[in-house]
Amino acid sequence: MKKDKKALKQKLSPMQYHVTQEDGTEPPFDNEYHDETREGLYVDVVSGEPLFTSHDKFDAGCGWPSFTKPIAGVKTTFDTRYGMRRTEVRSEQSDSHLGHVFDDGPKEAGGLRYCINSAALRFIPLDALEKEGYGEYVNLFDKDER
Repeated sequence: MKKDKKALKQKLSPMQYHVTQEDGTEPPFDNEYHDETREGLYVDVVSGEPLFTSHDKFDAGCGWPSFTKPIAGVKTTFDTRYGMRRTEVRSEQSDSHLGHVFDDGPKEAGGLRYCINSAALRFIPLDALEKEGYGEYVNLFDKDER
């Protein structure tokens, strides 16, 4: 996906642009979805690609939304910036920076913690999925489908 940086700067807030296009990080505990508890779908703020559901979200105490697994749409790369050794999480479609994945998540859910910047996401509540064009994902919230 070829990015039109000028169009993205107009579409995204300064923080969204910084996080997704400049591989930035938003402040912990001071971001839109850290405390979000409603059922719904988290999509890439740039492409709209579905990434995570609320069923896989948990409070890791780190200050950012954390998920045990993606539903699709993510790729990982090795990140050595800032003298650290981490695994970066990026959107497959838009190649936007989302956050990082660590191996300190809940063991009963596979042990991973996808630590994702709220600024890289758009949350769509369960009752708005159809209206927003994500009706095919409603079944992810059926208790029988989990």
